[in-house]
Amino acid sequence: MAKFEIVMPKLGESVIEATITRWHKAVGDNVEEDDSIVEIATDKVDSEIPSPVEGKIIELFYSEGDVVAVGKVIAIVEMDGDDGETEAEAPAKEPESADKAETKTADKAEEKAADDKKPVESTDASYADSDRFYSPLVKQIAKTENISLDELEAISGSGKDGRVTKTDVLSFLENRGAAPKTQKATTPKDADTPVAKTAPKADAPKVSAGAGDQIIEMDRMRRLIADHMVMSKQVSPHVTSFIDVDVTNVVNWRNKVKDSFQKREGQKITYTPIFFEVAAKALKEYPQVNASVDGYNMVLRKNINIGMATALPNGNLIVPVIKNTDEKNLLGITKDVNDLADRARNNKLNPDEIQGGTFTITNFGSFDSLTGTPIINQPQVAILAVGAIRKQPAVLETEMGDVIAIRQIMILSLAYDHRIVDGALAGMFLRRMKELLENFDPKREV
Repeated sequence: MAKFEIVMPKLGESVIEATITRWHKAVGDNVEEDDSIVEIATDKVDSEIPSPVEGKIIELFYSEGDVVAVGKVIAIVEMDGDDGETEAEAPAKEPESADKAETKTADKAEEKAADDKKPVESTDASYADSDRFYSPLVKQIAKTENISLDELEAISGSGKDGRVTKTDVLSFLENRGAAPKTQKATTPKDADTPVAKTAPKADAPKVSAGAGDQIIEMDRMRRLIADHMVMSKQVSPHVTSFIDVDVTNVVNWRNKVKDSFQKREGQKITYTPIFFEVAAKALKEYPQVNASVDGYNMVLRKNINIGMATALPNGNLIVPVIKNTDEKNLLGITKDVNDLADRARNNKLNPDEIQGGTFTITNFGSFDSLTGTPIINQPQVAILAVGAIRKQPAVLETEMGDVIAIRQIMILSLAYDHRIVDGALAGMFLRRMKELLENFDPKREV
């Protein structure tokens, strides 16, 4: 009988390991081609591994909760056929893949791994006496950033059984800051160089459960969200500005075209694509809002990749990204919004589709909230919140004088990183969005 090796697939750029969260098949089970064998999770997205062949599971190499490097063999399927023929078609690749998985942490490291098959002995040796498990990715980050074993041991892990994850290490690096590097220099030249200081980390208050209280452990995604939100507030000084917008033209236009659009395209058109289009135009005019902070450097992004905060059925949140939003027309943005939102809710996003965002939009209005103060999605420097659209009395200037009319009003709020975005810049950005929305062409074709 021929044997086929199922390996941990590559799940996007810079992803070198994944956690097995659930086996759908057990040893002895028969599988059809494309049957789901196992659910896996990375720090980016959850996914499933289908069987590329038909046969019977004869061996599983890992248990649920195990962290597995990309390229590792995780299961063997026995097929009908000649052993020799199968071995010639698909030789075992586990030894080479294992060596590569030990050395690669990013795209650059992956290229090097093709020429360097030696395991990183010095990195592994330094952790030999530790009682904690550290994944290859965590070890490589620690080696690159000169994080000592004592520092790693002091990091509180958010992974399974207290395991230190990539997010934990990156959060530690953000908190550690650049102070050690700049303080060690004492020459007159460096005396004038500003020194980055990190505020002491606050300890969370002790919480005790009382009689009748229910304790629910956070799932993996909620832990990642929690860590990311805390890290963002520690890294960026958040400020939020607000502006009200008369979107009567937008509402009237959508009411006019929504039925014909759904009949023609087979999908709905919402307000979200319009907000994305307008935000992309404003970001081109104010590139410092479409940026990141690297120490004392401002990185102004060339591409405008807008993330769409999407609530999932389980209560968690994910942010798929529409790449190069400014290069797409309203129809293209609409189709991307609908497609990404649908696949996000059905857990079918690819890892690359939730990476590379340069700005984020979140819609509080979908839950009838007037406005809110969102948390910046690091390493971005701003996030736009869209509030509910409501009919309100408003003063209009006419040739006959001011009149009060019923208008469709909404509130936009922009949370921004005050390190590089000041109130004036945020105000100009919001004002430009207001102008674009209020002057929306009600006769526009889509």
